[in-house]
Amino acid sequence: MKPYRSFEEYNLETTKEIQERYSKIIEEIGEDVSREGLMKTPERASKAMLFLTQGYDQDAAQILKSAMFKESYNEMVIVKDIELYSLCEHHMLPFFGKAHIAYIPDGQIVGLSKLPRIVDVFARRLQVQERLTEQILDCINDTLKPQGVAVVIEASHMCMMMRGVQKQNSVTTTSGFRGSFVKEETRNEFLKLISSSLS
Repeated sequence: MKPYRSFEEYNLETTKEIQERYSKIIEEIGEDVSREGLMKTPERASKAMLFLTQGYDQDAAQILKSAMFKESYNEMVIVKDIELYSLCEHHMLPFFGKAHIAYIPDGQIVGLSKLPRIVDVFARRLQVQERLTEQILDCINDTLKPQGVAVVIEASHMCMMMRGVQKQNSVTTTSGFRGSFVKEETRNEFLKLISSSLS
């Protein structure tokens, strides 16, 4: 499965429908969609929205299954500082930050590049950070069936920075733990190992 679709792969009918709606929105806020700087904006915005929500068309579990290998290794595996970009489902404004993922194998490991891939699959949807954390956690836990999984996400939300309370430096942290990471000792080891990356 390719990580991203090219613009040529988008459904032309869907792209056109979204484009027409963007034209209407631009007109409704008082702009002239026919002026030079805006003429192609509805088309660009339509393609951008399809790109930013392409996770709906991807199967995170299949991505993991495509690179699972039998291995006797049973210590903690951590991939940290995974960049993520998503859209808040409440205001459709971006939130962005990084994810830290750890798991303890139980007979199988997964190709390391697949963990950032599944972050992208779930992030490229209309989201809340809490659900995003749980979806990544549950996908790894249910598909790989490790001894334990941990996910921590730190993100800045444009809906808090550009509007509303307009706080520029706030960072939201969410976390989830399954299996052996529920134990305080294991969880603390993970948090210590990623501490240099935490804000």
